[in-house]
Amino acid sequence: MALRLPPFQPLPAPSGRGKDLLEVLIADLHPTQLCVGMAEIESRQRDFAQDDPGEQRQYLKRKPTPLVRSAAGELWMLDRHHRLRALLELDPQAVAFGYVALQLEVAEHSAVLDALHRRGWLYLYDGRGLGPLDPLALPLSLKETQDDPYRSLVWKLKREGAIGAAPLIPFHEFRWGAWLRSRQLPHFSSSRLDPALPAARALARSQAASHLAGWIGPACLR
Repeated sequence: MALRLPPFQPLPAPSGRGKDLLEVLIADLHPTQLCVGMAEIESRQRDFAQDDPGEQRQYLKRKPTPLVRSAAGELWMLDRHHRLRALLELDPQAVAFGYVALQLEVAEHSAVLDALHRRGWLYLYDGRGLGPLDPLALPLSLKETQDDPYRSLVWKLKREGAIGAAPLIPFHEFRWGAWLRSRQLPHFSSSRLDPALPAARALARSQAASHLAGWIGPACLR
């Protein structure tokens, strides 16, 4: 059965004023999804390893992380899970920049998660697409997120230009992954995407995918 994600509120965009950005330890951020695509994380690690610290800081300021802050001051990240986990694994003391997309008046974890869940800002499916799980099943650390090979596959399709970006739609890539999961694809893994790529490209370009944000269609054929 195809995974179905709930309705959502769009993610608030950054204000564009650098003075509003918070500098935060990545290790202190709580994820809002159970999974990541390890193929993307490994690619981002290779990219980050080539940057000097100054270039890295400027990049992170240009790509700030939308955050939800509880009344206790704890921070939940609404996006950027892949790049920030990649950095965290390279440097446990790594920092990132973010903006407060939502300030909550509650402090308890369960109340924070309930507020996020009502807005469609939690991804509660595991690496096999099973769920939705209880919000309390979310990991407290980015390093505890599971690998989802379908998330890796969608990252590869986006990188090739077969799927477009939709930055204010929460879990945009997982929505594509959920749809691809309902189709027949050859066996693949995050470390071995090639067996599924030809069929996945054709599906992503097909009219059947036209209801998904970021659909480009046959025009993306090279």
